[in-house]
Amino acid sequence: MLKEGLTHTSEVLISPMLTAIAMGSGDLDVFATPAMVALMENAAMKAVKDELDEGYTTVGAHLDISHLRPSKRDKHITATATLIKIDGKKLYFNVEAHEGENLIGKGTHMRVIVHKESFLKNL
Repeated sequence: MLKEGLTHTSEVLISPMLTAIAMGSGDLDVFATPAMVALMENAAMKAVKDELDEGYTTVGAHLDISHLRPSKRDKHITATATLIKIDGKKLYFNVEAHEGENLIGKGTHMRVIVHKESFLKNL
């Protein structure tokens, strides 16, 4: 059952593929903002996926994220998403990313519940 407070933490080790240089979002060998955002979205998706009816999933619809500090390659990053509001098919999350104890990113994320088959059929 979907309810406020559902949470999930996703994690990644910063590989060369997750750097700003590799992702084209910058020219430094540091954790890319798009990679951090993807990790946050993954945590939000996983926080609710087991509570959805069969055939349904969520898709990202809005992000308001701040990347607060850089992280070097080979560092371990976690992103935690917590469901804070349900408005029909819209799900709102607080998201945070950490490198160890250090907060490196935070913000809000909204996802929408969709029927997988119908969503793909309407592309």
